[in-house]
Amino acid sequence: MSKRRKNGLYGEPSPELSALMRSGWADTEQRDLKPLEQAPYAARRRAALSARFPGERLVIPSGNLKIRSNDAHYPFRPCTGYVHLTGDQSRDGALVLEPRPGGGHDAYCYQLPRDARDSDEFWTGDTAELWMGRRHSLAEAERLLGLRCRDVRAAATELAAAATVPTRILRGHDPVLEAAVDTDEERDAELEETLSELRLVKDEWEIRQLRAAVDSTVRGFTDCVRELSRAVATSERWVETTFFRRARLEGNDVGYGSICAAGEHATIMHWTRNDGPVRPGELLLLDAGVETHTLYTADVTRTLPISGAFTPVQRKVYDAVYEAQEAGIAAVKPGAHYRDFHEAAQRHLAERLVEWGFVEGPAGRAYELGLQRRFSIAGTGHMLGLDVHDCAQARNDTYVDAPLEPGMVLTVEPGLYFQADDLTVPEEFRGIGVRIEDDILVTADGNENLSAGLPRRADDVEAWMRDLAG
Repeated sequence: MSKRRKNGLYGEPSPELSALMRSGWADTEQRDLKPLEQAPYAARRRAALSARFPGERLVIPSGNLKIRSNDAHYPFRPCTGYVHLTGDQSRDGALVLEPRPGGGHDAYCYQLPRDARDSDEFWTGDTAELWMGRRHSLAEAERLLGLRCRDVRAAATELAAAATVPTRILRGHDPVLEAAVDTDEERDAELEETLSELRLVKDEWEIRQLRAAVDSTVRGFTDCVRELSRAVATSERWVETTFFRRARLEGNDVGYGSICAAGEHATIMHWTRNDGPVRPGELLLLDAGVETHTLYTADVTRTLPISGAFTPVQRKVYDAVYEAQEAGIAAVKPGAHYRDFHEAAQRHLAERLVEWGFVEGPAGRAYELGLQRRFSIAGTGHMLGLDVHDCAQARNDTYVDAPLEPGMVLTVEPGLYFQADDLTVPEEFRGIGVRIEDDILVTADGNENLSAGLPRRADDVEAWMRDLAG
């Protein structure tokens, strides 16, 4: 809860003001709501979770507001596991799977109900709707989610009263509910692992959401290239805000802090300050993704010549990364191991670095020793979905050490980054950073590049930029 101001301009409301505020309000209950499109998919996910933990109560909170400064909050983004299992985006709620004596679970949601109009809470309270916006009533939430809904203000008491039921809770999202239940940290970690692993293979509805996220992202990249001359006149911030405009127009937000890295900033893996100059003759590395209204995110990177054409050394680095990405994408197919695309891309980068004399060969030895990592710091990709690094708590044997399956969506994003102060490479390479990243769906017979709407080959990138420049 944020701190209350000690220096407000008003004291307690007069009885006359309270009476005035409590009267004259229309009935706004929404009685014709239809279930959310994802409701049947969420029900199937809950059934899969139920089967994994027979006889145990499972509590998955949605999370609370977080303070940005004093009484100002960060925009609320619900817990990923909660969204995946409900489709709901409400704050201060929780999904509960209550074990049935005969097996299986009954699912219900704790929700923050609407403020009553017969007290002052709806305009003065911590959750005041006149300050924060209208919420759904419990009845409305039940129609939307296909779940029974209860008042979350009773949740801690009700959960504590049933302390004999073995319980697991998803930790780190609601300290009040965590304090109300008696759980074991190690067993709770198993619940977190399972929630991540439930998201490894996307269902058809999730794939549609990711397609929409990628399509919006393609339009956002196009916006940025069209306005690149404005960025040259200002800074990386112009690129950042141009993409943000598309994300907010077509989705909920950006899925993560956009990386709009020009010049030597492109060698910083997670450059998000985006306050540097955009200079002709240098490269712009743009790593950004639109998050849809249902909270699924894209994650795409293109490295662009700010002047519209690569210099010979920029193209040399770019082509090496492109070829590595091609090798990585070709390795994405059902039955292949997750690590295969990473290894294919990294082996190619090691070969080029040995060929250029930047690391000692032969290339196989350089790769086995990981020498290419001086210039290619990160892994070559990750799962994608509700989180930009989705399924992050899944066990290794279900993720990085497991075979790929149709319905998995992952990024393939090799890169080369030559730091401006790296004396081990020729001067003309220093300050060059290149990454190419696409979102890849594993299909029954191979893969589909969801972000193929953006050009990748150097010649195609230059032609695209010329066309957009008019």
